[in-house]
Amino acid sequence: MADPLLFDPRTYDPVQFDPETRRLLRATVDWFEDRGKRRLIEDYRSRAWLADFLAFAAKEGLFATFLTPASAAGHKDQRWDTARIAALNEIFGFYGLDYWYAWQVTILGLGPVWQSDNTAARTRAAELLAQGEVFAFGLSEKTHGADIYSTDMLLTPDGHGGFRARGSKYYIGNGNAAGLVSVFGRRTDIEGPDGYVFFATDSRHPAYHLVKNVVDSSKYVSEFRLEDYPVGPDDVLHTGRAAFDAALNTVNVGKFNLCTASIGICEHAMYEAVTHAHNRILYGRPVTAFPHVRRELADAYVRLVGMKLFSDRAVDYFRSASSDDRRYLLFNPMTKMKVTTEGETVIDLMWDVIAAKGFEKDTYFAQAAVEIRGLPKLEGTVHVNLALILKFMRNHLLHPAEFAAVPTRLDAADDTFLFEQGPARGLGSVRFHDWRPAYDAYAGVPNVARFREQADALCEFVATAAPDEEQSRDLDLLLAVGQLFALVVHGQLILEQARLTELDEDVLDELFSVLVRDFSAFAVELHGKDSATADQQRWALGAVRRPVVDEARSGRVWERVEALSGAYEMTP
Repeated sequence: MADPLLFDPRTYDPVQFDPETRRLLRATVDWFEDRGKRRLIEDYRSRAWLADFLAFAAKEGLFATFLTPASAAGHKDQRWDTARIAALNEIFGFYGLDYWYAWQVTILGLGPVWQSDNTAARTRAAELLAQGEVFAFGLSEKTHGADIYSTDMLLTPDGHGGFRARGSKYYIGNGNAAGLVSVFGRRTDIEGPDGYVFFATDSRHPAYHLVKNVVDSSKYVSEFRLEDYPVGPDDVLHTGRAAFDAALNTVNVGKFNLCTASIGICEHAMYEAVTHAHNRILYGRPVTAFPHVRRELADAYVRLVGMKLFSDRAVDYFRSASSDDRRYLLFNPMTKMKVTTEGETVIDLMWDVIAAKGFEKDTYFAQAAVEIRGLPKLEGTVHVNLALILKFMRNHLLHPAEFAAVPTRLDAADDTFLFEQGPARGLGSVRFHDWRPAYDAYAGVPNVARFREQADALCEFVATAAPDEEQSRDLDLLLAVGQLFALVVHGQLILEQARLTELDEDVLDELFSVLVRDFSAFAVELHGKDSATADQQRWALGAVRRPVVDEARSGRVWERVEALSGAYEMTP
């Protein structure tokens, strides 16, 4: 019997969506399954460009249906719907991050276009999507990375109302094949933020020069340069501060996709790992008979469930966002930072069990172990996103506001606000609903109650022992505090989704026993920081808790994990 908490291609039927979405998601699964594991792995190992996959996506109108907002739609099924985008992310991650990456950078490339008032560019983008083209996001540079304040892509006025663009971009996915590349640059005749420009280019134009693929992969992560590339009025997407905001708001949209891709990777790897471990005999008994193996696989399983619960609930806040409700600005870097690093932990736990098997060339796990590392490092590092999360900590923990309850959002609606986010500032003023009721609802679950003690202790820390002005310049110390805060937010959305989905309380209790351990570990880390004060050190040790142990509960959760052995094997 399939585990209802994990994606299983054999039984997958996304009945929660409209008929065309359901058809396209199932068709995508079938395409991969028909292709088979041997071909999937061989294409990954040979670094083959994704021409067959993109041909399938074009034939089915996959990208056009999922990535054309209703305002530019050519038929009724086209919309920008974060719930179904998340579902497709998970499928792509399950079969290979190369496929997800081509889709992800298409999303990024479209961001500045769908935020633009340039009707000609929007029409062109919709037509290109309908033709099956991919897109690219020309933001980062070799010297400056994603430091958009320092861009060296220069636009010189041509005297006829347009510009000539000259400069290079680096680490730009799909730069080899994109029908439209959204490029960030600055004018040579205007100083400061007013000189920023986002403009559209075509990778097939003779003034667009593809230099190389900067990675050894099927993903084409390009370096390209423009040499006197003509930029006309129809190519200009944004100017001035609006161009800067479009860059950050596009990343807000795109970074959310990292969490569900990570989930898909972990799910496929888990089927392989449990099946291998359960069927391998060591010292006369299955590997899964050893207590440490059971603990590692059970921890991996409940962490993966937590990743899914958090991400599914975050979708609802994304889709319900507005200028008066910007809570998504916290939950978004949480999905990027917390969920993806949890994915690394899940893979590491399983890898410790299957050991050398994880290197074998005929396994999906071998590529999962590599690809899972990339997701925490894309669209801003873990450190960057932790620092961003810290901006919300005081308001979230100590100053809740009233909000109407956010429902589960699986409706066939267009998420228009994502392209109307406005100025990318004012994060310190964002307010949140009270986090405590989510915990109160599960006060009878032993490890939720134990973790709640730690969350309350963090509130005390913020109120009485928070870093002072000098410590606030010590990012190393702040990041440890950020990890503690992230755990409270992680637990909150997990509990909200658990209530909405009536999650088995055994699984929830086992998951929170892991979170209790995690909080204790980060508290000890804070205790050891060079600049931690005596009060902060005392607080840190006082926040350490031992999870509530229940052998019967752990045994029931293990039965769920053990049942994954042989539950799914990709078509050869």
